[in-house]
Amino acid sequence: MRFGVQDAGGPGSSGQDAFSLERAQMVERQIRRRGVSDLAVLGAMGEVPRHEFVAESLRSRAYDDGPLPIGGGQTISQPYIVAAMTQALELAPTDRVLDIGTGCGYQAALLSRIARIVYSVEVRQDLATSAAERLARLGYLNVHVHCGDGTLGLPQAAPFDAILVAAAAPEVPEPLLAQLAPGRRLVLPVGGSDRQQLKALRRSEASLDTVELDSCQFVPLIGRYGWRDTHS
Repeated sequence: MRFGVQDAGGPGSSGQDAFSLERAQMVERQIRRRGVSDLAVLGAMGEVPRHEFVAESLRSRAYDDGPLPIGGGQTISQPYIVAAMTQALELAPTDRVLDIGTGCGYQAALLSRIARIVYSVEVRQDLATSAAERLARLGYLNVHVHCGDGTLGLPQAAPFDAILVAAAAPEVPEPLLAQLAPGRRLVLPVGGSDRQQLKALRRSEASLDTVELDSCQFVPLIGRYGWRDTHS
């Protein structure tokens, strides 16, 4: 199921919203100082209003150095991890990106400020619906949210110039590798339920090159090529 994003009068809220200073401090202290140097990524992190993607009761913590709950056992990731994963994709303005694990829509919004178009897949109907509505309200017109099994990718829109997975897989899902354009990158956490390794994989016709990034902890990637949903 696909949720279209309608025009809402431009992306994000005003650049001078009440959280502008906190957002700038987040970029400088949590992201730039930890080695993220891609100017497009830093610009997107400084532009997208993270506080709009969390519950009103958590807005005072929106720019804290850590993840926050978004309901149903899901989280919005730590800002540094979001930035590091986005930088690892090595995006260009003309790119078509697949975002697996829409959650609240924050990662998709960031990707949309750097790439040409973003396809985002969320397995949970409630999260897919609310993320699509939020992205529409904030004006992110080049994001298309779909509800489905993210481990299967989105073959009808493939190939993709970059794929980002914001949930932990026991191993790399083969359908995602098959939908990645040659020479481009797939970034995802791989490992068990307690701790994972963030990896960047580049596919060529003859090989698969892997770079290990940070250790991390993500919620499980649910689906045919991920973990079984124990709550269903």
